Formats: sequence, C-alpha cells, structure tokens
Amino acid sequence: MSEPLRFRGGGFVTRPKPISSCLAGLAVVAIWQAVASAGWVSPVFLPSPAGIARALAEMALSGQLWRHLAASLQRILLGFALGSAAGLAFGLALGLLSHARAAGLPIVSALFPIPKIALLPLFILWFGIGEPSKVATIALGVFFPMAIATYSGVDQVPRTLIRMAQSFDVPTHAVVAKVILPGALPGILSGVRISASIALILVVAAEMIGAEFGVGAFILTAGNLMRTEDLLAGVCLLSILGLAVGFLVSLAERRLLAWR
Repeated sequence: MSEPLRFRGGGFVTRPKPISSCLAGLAVVAIWQAVASAGWVSPVFLPSPAGIARALAEMALSGQLWRHLAASLQRILLGFALGSAAGLAFGLALGLLSHARAAGLPIVSALFPIPKIALLPLFILWFGIGEPSKVATIALGVFFPMAIATYSGVDQVPRTLIRMAQSFDVPTHAVVAKVILPGALPGILSGVRISASIALILVVAAEMIGAEFGVGAFILTAGNLMRTEDLLAGVCLLSILGLAVGFLVSLAERRLLAWR
C-alpha cells in the first residue's frame, strides 16, 4: 500500500518562535555579563548588563526615567501622527492620480535622501527652539517613507481586481476602500514599521541638539559626564521602545492581514 505524499506547498509561511527569540537574547546577555565579570573589558568602556539594569532601576525609582520617557514619547507620537497621516494621503494620491504622480514623485525622490536632522536648525529658525521644531523634524522624517510605502502598496494591487470592481459599476470611493486599501495594506504596514524606527532615531538626534528632557538629552548628558552605565541604560530604553513598536506592528499585521 502506497503512503500518501507529504504536502510540500508551505509557501515559506513564517511562524512565531518566542522560545528561540528569548534564548537568543539570553545568550547574548549571558556572554556579555561573563565578559564583564571576567574583567576582560573595563566597565568604563563596556558596563555589565547587571550594572545597566541597576542604573535603569535607580532612574525608575528616582522618577527621572519616566520624565525623560514621557517627553520623548509625546514628541514621537505627535510627529508620527502628523507625518504618517500626511504621508498616507500623499502616497494614495501618487498611486491613484496620474497628475499627482507626475508632479509629486520627482519631488519625493529629490527630498527623501536629505538627512532630516540637517534641517533641524532651519526648523528652529522657523518654529523656535521648543517642541514644534522637534515635532516637525520627526514628522518630515516619517512622511517620506510612509508616502513611498503607500504609493508602492497601491501600485502593487492587481489591476485585474480593480477592473473587475469597476466592471460591476462599483463607485470609485468603494473601489478605493474595499479593493485598493486592503490590497495596499501590507505595504502600508511595512511603511509604519520603518517610519516608527525613523521617528525613534530622529527624536534622539533632535533632543541631543536642544532639549532639557528626553531620552536623547539624557544620553548626551550621560556621555558628556562619562557615565557609561547611564548612557547604555538610555540606549537599552530605546531598544525596548523599538521592540514595543515592532510588537505592536506585528500584532496589527496579524489582525489586519489575517485574510492572507
């Protein structure tokens, strides 16, 4: 009797492996701690994970951690909201309208490579040294990847689906809402993931240039004072924020893209 053939059409579907992720992270921390405990590297140059954890705990107990974290999160959320909303609208226009694509795509291609932090002094001249200049820097940095990701996602929607909906006389707004946006959603969520990381980078750079509170300002102060445990504590805090953003985007992808 012949055996049934094993199904081999998995399609490279990835599955979450939380145990592997935890083991990899623990291995890195354990090696780092072993190197620091053995005294192979001076704690001035590379503090141990235990020292960094102690610095984070002291910051949390003193309230300093929450003050800096709240200031950075406020800037990130506001800048990300403004930049992503504008980028989403502009990317949809690029993907759907021929005139908008002809006029807007060269502008995006010309301005996207400019380091956005280089424009912060100009924004300070326009908006002052306070929050608006920092939020504008973050929003501008988020705008371009969101616009490009949305435009690419719209452009990759199969045209046969759009033509099929139009052949049944579906209104234009319904075609956009029920065909184009769901089809472009994977690209849009990829843009959200990239834009959130860029927002983290830009908020740190902006706070280093001119801010009293914020994770970037804290890291700069700790570096100037050679408090490397505090400096790496701030860096670890940024890593935790990045992991949290990645987790939230992955959760949104599982919920919104379950139809795939």
